[in-house]
Amino acid sequence: MNVFNDEIVKRILEKTRTIWAVTHALSLLSWDSETYMPPKGVEERSVAVGELTVLRQKLLLDDELVKLVEKSVDKKDLNDYEKGVVRVLNRHIRIAKALPPELVKELSKTSQEARVVWREAKKKDDFNKFKPYLNKIVELTKEKAEYLGYDDHPYDALLDLYEEGLLTREVDRMFGAIEPGIRKVFNRVMEDGDYPSTHPLEGEKYDEEKMKQLNIDVLNIFGYPFDKARLDISAHPFTNNMGIEDVRITTRYEGFDFKRSLLGTIHEFGHALYELQIDPALKFTPLAGGVSLGIHESQSRFWENIIGRSRVFVESFYEKIISRLDYVKKYSPEEVFKYFNTVKPSFIRVEADELTYNLHIILRFKLEKLLVSGEIKAEDTPELWNQEMEKLLGIRPRKYSEGVLQDIHWSLAAIGYFPTYSIGTLLSAQILHHISRDIPAFNENVSRLEFDDIKRYLYEKIHRWGSTYDPKTLLKMSFGEEMNPEYFLKYIKEKYIVS
Repeated sequence: MNVFNDEIVKRILEKTRTIWAVTHALSLLSWDSETYMPPKGVEERSVAVGELTVLRQKLLLDDELVKLVEKSVDKKDLNDYEKGVVRVLNRHIRIAKALPPELVKELSKTSQEARVVWREAKKKDDFNKFKPYLNKIVELTKEKAEYLGYDDHPYDALLDLYEEGLLTREVDRMFGAIEPGIRKVFNRVMEDGDYPSTHPLEGEKYDEEKMKQLNIDVLNIFGYPFDKARLDISAHPFTNNMGIEDVRITTRYEGFDFKRSLLGTIHEFGHALYELQIDPALKFTPLAGGVSLGIHESQSRFWENIIGRSRVFVESFYEKIISRLDYVKKYSPEEVFKYFNTVKPSFIRVEADELTYNLHIILRFKLEKLLVSGEIKAEDTPELWNQEMEKLLGIRPRKYSEGVLQDIHWSLAAIGYFPTYSIGTLLSAQILHHISRDIPAFNENVSRLEFDDIKRYLYEKIHRWGSTYDPKTLLKMSFGEEMNPEYFLKYIKEKYIVS
């Protein structure tokens, strides 16, 4: 079905097809950098990515394209898809115009090099190795914020890159609403002892090949289309889409504590499903991708936490688990559920339970604001990180790899990204509220390991639209409201406080 009828918009889409092709190539190069590229390939890859990034910016700022978009901004007779194309491109053009090509190239080149250095620094627990790269990335990012412009705080300019229209004060308000509630539920869980802080399965070793098969099992149950998608291995699990019919996810195998690999795979499936279920009519257009990282994260956290960590799913998936991992037979389905939902303060964000996870994001948000405002330098981050973790979670990292070096994001120059993880986590609980109301048999479907109705619901409410609507408009249109943290607080109270 052709959803683009306006002649000017059609011309715009002809002009942007080359931009799509360059983005497609950059996505493939990025995926390869994290999976199969030999370490010594980083220099040439960095140059290639830098040049292609600048080329994409030049194509976006093509005079004819800019004039066509400007001409369409105030057109009254466009349908929603056409308005979406104009909105997305107008936003991208504004950002591209603001950033000098030299800065774009330098940031791209530096981040390509920094991710390789970060991996080595984390492996050797050597912050000093990464520190000069972090300093450079922060300085370049501060320049970036100034070029982009902002009203209240330089961090606003960075947040907007990942979550359209998001402001620092909104994030402050969000975290102010949830931090006390999380602490209250967490303290109650620690007192009651209904959810263990540790479990013997965390130390049990698994055979990597059998674990791979279990990950494939869960993806098959969810209906992951292996003719359009892949599962590979990387140091930090991620999802990358080359298009709506080429989406790739990764997981990791540490050889023990199988839930890390399994839940990581389920998490990335949620991201992949979003891209795979975008309306084919949007293929090759600026709308053929998730609208924001917060909305994207809501999909991964929905599958990981709302489904993957639920009692009903664990009980139903139990037979498949023990068919691959024989040693799990020693534990009942209820014990495996408790293993999936241990609650304890932990050093590593990606291994944090859903109750304390947002405290990790609050920590990073605080440090990023201070870095961007110039109140602290890169060399200050390890100690400040440790202090904040002790304040928020009551634990102090013993080494850099447990603290400031644990995440890849700063090496990617992705400052302003972390709050979207919390937005997604909160929205996943909000989606649960609505899907449970609209699909009364939601739990029964999960118990039967039947997910078609759930996937259709997510398709209709979120996936199909791609980037047609901005995040706030999409939420209002699909659920009748903006993000509301109260759904998450209600969810954790009902799940973790046993009356």
